[in-house]
Amino acid sequence: MRFALFSTKSTGPRPAIVDGPNLRPLEGLSSLEDFIALDPAGRTAAAARLGPAVPLADVTLLAPLAPRKNVFCIGRNYLAHAEEGARHRGEELKLPAVPTIFTKAPTSITGPDATLNLNGTISQKYDWEAELAVVIGKRCKDVSEADALDVIFGYTCLNDVSARDLQNATTQWFKGKTLDDTCPLGPTIVTADEVGDPQKLDVTLRLNGEVKQHASTSVMIFSIARIIAYLSAGTTLEAGDIIATGTPEGVGFARTPPEFLKDGDVMEVEISKVGLLRSPVSIRAMVAAAR
Repeated sequence: MRFALFSTKSTGPRPAIVDGPNLRPLEGLSSLEDFIALDPAGRTAAAARLGPAVPLADVTLLAPLAPRKNVFCIGRNYLAHAEEGARHRGEELKLPAVPTIFTKAPTSITGPDATLNLNGTISQKYDWEAELAVVIGKRCKDVSEADALDVIFGYTCLNDVSARDLQNATTQWFKGKTLDDTCPLGPTIVTADEVGDPQKLDVTLRLNGEVKQHASTSVMIFSIARIIAYLSAGTTLEAGDIIATGTPEGVGFARTPPEFLKDGDVMEVEISKVGLLRSPVSIRAMVAAAR
């Protein structure tokens, strides 16, 4: 089952179930967070209270979630990506014993097909990172690795757009990861049962139609179950929390020569069984040397 958040010319954001070429609004709910927070019986009842079909062609899809707290992100979770980063920095590769965690603020989130309005005077090195995002389905803490997949509601696409010059200015990545419009999310959330094994998915990023990243989630250093177990140890996760699970090799900064986003670019994140997230790019006051 797939879920979306949408608006029309006459209505504000409404959560819905995707039904072929149509959306069926979830009546009585104002967000997908409200739906995800319900217990299984409540979700079944809510899914039975559907409004009239609305053609997808007549709506604007929005980011499916607007979380109250930051998006959890996992750094350097694909071996080849860790290798390309170390090679670019001229360092010996040292793999972490535990997942590397940083966050992106909720204000960085934007929706599918929404133009990323980036500022070229703040950063000259905007980069792409295609990621599979996990949506937590219930409040939990100290989850074992064996039980970790049971707390997942579903999955969606995420692009961890990164301002590399800001990211690398300090040992903390937060500032370079959390600018407005640097967390495209969507277009829908696909339930965990429909996806099946999350370690058997293909993650691809295309820039202006050219493949820049492509890998299987099977080559993650830390599996999704391991990530959830580690993150939830002593830390409460809540329904609707988002975890970005890392990006494959092929990012711009590690290329020879390095490549960064420019005004007018279009990125597409595509994940098998999950969807395709398209993001046009607008960079104002772009500095010529950054191209």
